[in-house]
Amino acid sequence: MLTLEKFEEASEVVKRVINSTKLIYSDYFSAQTGAKVYLKPENMQYTGAYKLRGAYYKISTMSEEEREKGLITASAGNHAQGVAYAAKAYNCHATIIMPTTTPLIKVNRTKSYGAEVILHGDVYDDACAYAYELAEQKGYTFVHPFDDLDVATGQGTIAMEIVQELPTVDYILVPVGGGGLITGVATLAKMLNPKIKVIGVEPKEAASMTAALQAGEVVELPTANTIADGTAVKAVGHQNLKYVQEHVDDMILVDDDELIGAFLDMVENHKMIVENSGLLSVAALKHLDCRKKKVVSVLSGGNMDVITMSSIVQYGLIQRDRIFSVSVLLPDKPGELARVANVIAEALGNIIELEHNQFVSTNRSAAVELRITMEAFGTEHKNQILEVLDQNGFRPKLLSRDMTRQV
Repeated sequence: MLTLEKFEEASEVVKRVINSTKLIYSDYFSAQTGAKVYLKPENMQYTGAYKLRGAYYKISTMSEEEREKGLITASAGNHAQGVAYAAKAYNCHATIIMPTTTPLIKVNRTKSYGAEVILHGDVYDDACAYAYELAEQKGYTFVHPFDDLDVATGQGTIAMEIVQELPTVDYILVPVGGGGLITGVATLAKMLNPKIKVIGVEPKEAASMTAALQAGEVVELPTANTIADGTAVKAVGHQNLKYVQEHVDDMILVDDDELIGAFLDMVENHKMIVENSGLLSVAALKHLDCRKKKVVSVLSGGNMDVITMSSIVQYGLIQRDRIFSVSVLLPDKPGELARVANVIAEALGNIIELEHNQFVSTNRSAAVELRITMEAFGTEHKNQILEVLDQNGFRPKLLSRDMTRQV
């Protein structure tokens, strides 16, 4: 069982390896919500995520014999690095099974902590099945990413730190994947102060905890297709569900598009990189009436590869009308391109890319197509640019978001 004594022990144990993630007050999100919003930046941990807490505490509870056998786990990211780092701290061997689709940067980072990495299968479930198989064959000690109460206890140390730093906290928002994090945080938070409301947040396309709560038992989703890959879990932990049923006050579901906006908000207003799963607790603020309350959003991790980051930023700018594309038809004669550019410049638009298509019509003197991708300050400014173009006779045709992304 999860006990206060165990949580207190874990809080002292994990101090050996964790980075102190003090709460950050957010002027921006406080203004947006009318609450006092604080961020718990677990993205600033040494391994880039909270997972180190549970992995390290779990290994601390093992016997020397269990550690000497060697550890094994399956993960595509944060848990892999947590176990690898913790195993290195305890000077024991760790084998990490990762899907073959895992980005190279995550594979290399896990290896950098001294773990042996084996790539197997296309998805986490394949890797996990193989990890269990190897554990049976070679006698390794398996460290589950979330369906383990010692792991959940280690993750729950986050709640201890939150309450110590902000004793009057009203809400704690927690990202939910397999349920280990929210099991620990919610259980300890209620032990320390039963009035604290703990809210779990899941991506809509991978709402395995919400499904389990509705069914009253663990259910397996047919798919878990979301950009919040760290919480893309088809079925939550069996040991976690009863604690979530007892201690979690509500669940909030978030669309992937909301995570994209939250990423931009975090980068521009807090200069922090937070992975999509870690942003669930930020995106959920818009779904919660928390005016005049003290709210802590747990940023569970920040491990995002640069290519994904670039895509999220581009799509977010398009989503908020800060980048858009139009098509205009021009007579094919000198000076027309300059005339369009001047009109846009006078409206304070910034041209990013031009595409000139002379073959839109057989009558080139009648019309050629110019596709223009440009920057604006937002929706109102975009509409002003479109209006000015129309007033000058260019009759702009707004291109779809997908076409803008291709440009």
